[in-house]
Amino acid sequence: MTYSAAETRYEKMLYNRCGRSGVKLPAISLGLWHNFGSVDVFDNSRAMLLHAFDMGITHIDLANNYGPTPGSAEETFGMVMYKDLRPYRDEMILSTKAGYTMWDGPYGDWGSRKYLVSSLDQSLKRMQVDYVDIFYHHRPDPETPLEETMGALDHIVRSGRALYAGISNYKPTEANKAIQMLRELGTPCLIHQPSYSMFNRWVEDGLLDLLGKEGVGAIVFSPLAQGLLTDKYLSGIPEGSRASKPHGFLRPAQITDEKIAKVRQLNTLAQSRGQTLAQMSLAWVLRHETVTSALIGASRVEQIDDALGAINHLDFSIEELEKIETILKA
Repeated sequence: MTYSAAETRYEKMLYNRCGRSGVKLPAISLGLWHNFGSVDVFDNSRAMLLHAFDMGITHIDLANNYGPTPGSAEETFGMVMYKDLRPYRDEMILSTKAGYTMWDGPYGDWGSRKYLVSSLDQSLKRMQVDYVDIFYHHRPDPETPLEETMGALDHIVRSGRALYAGISNYKPTEANKAIQMLRELGTPCLIHQPSYSMFNRWVEDGLLDLLGKEGVGAIVFSPLAQGLLTDKYLSGIPEGSRASKPHGFLRPAQITDEKIAKVRQLNTLAQSRGQTLAQMSLAWVLRHETVTSALIGASRVEQIDDALGAINHLDFSIEELEKIETILKA
């Protein structure tokens, strides 16, 4: 059956400007880190991608190594792009990354010009597109000179392989150097992608302030702490959840009694706001003006709809924010 995008797809989504750029991103974006690999059911992955677009999620985020197996998430997306989404390519912001191990030998990891350019060329073939909108260096490289890595991003943009450059997982000092270097090269850094959630707040120690000052957008990953900041684990580890999978990044040992006690209190607060815990957790990261978008993962269409409900109640009272701080610090 031929896919036709919903005519109402732009009616309810909130779009935020990405730093001081001309780009707007949906407040909720879809990441393909999990559940879109070769080990997953293609029809479910396709259904989630198409539903997300129908609901106004115009930004899809990938990386060369997403799967498992590495590269297979891009292949899954490429099949959906070829079959369904190609007529809508100009309505989408697509991103991918390189920086973690992708292939054997000295040229398949970190931040050399050789690796970044070769990796993106491979990604474009898997994704079945001519270019990506954003290409990120996925993590700082302690051995390759930053000039080489940022020079590679500049080259990638000037060559037409990507429209914008971004960085991910860079600490404030590293990010500042990268941002200044890209600006001097004439390819400004559009966006930074750090992890951020109620349980992981390192970006509040200078990074968000830096990005705001420099006019760089932020899209935060793992805002739900791999599912911990939902009601999913309140009664144990359900079958099919990230913590139940051998290739998942959330391990059962991380789901401690102390964490669950905090989750229960946060869940009660969310209910008093008329939200699910996932919705409140997404609204909480989006409360920062610097945060352009929250990047969600999903294993079912229903999880995408639940996340989108966060947009309906983004404001917090002073009392609610103080209550969250009290719970987190207990």
